[in-house]
Amino acid sequence: MAITKSAKKALRQNARRREKNIIYKDKLKDLVKELRTLVSKNKIDEAKKMLPKVYQALDKTAKVGVIKKNMADRRKSRLTKLVDRSEKK
Repeated sequence: MAITKSAKKALRQNARRREKNIIYKDKLKDLVKELRTLVSKNKIDEAKKMLPKVYQALDKTAKVGVIKKNMADRRKSRLTKLVDRSEKK
């Protein structure tokens, strides 16, 4: 357990930050999962309309520092590729 005043404050800050990070990650996971299910059900038009929302969530999550920028870019690229590939089928 934390002894010093600064260590106690750091614990409080970490708890607060962790809650916010979890909110960002959960929202992102839900959006990506929804996009993937749309693609698997061959609802390509809806998936294409949803891509900007997913991009926005990825960029925001990277900006806040929950994930790194390269990870966000890589995810965007792979999701776009997934939608494009399924459209050609």
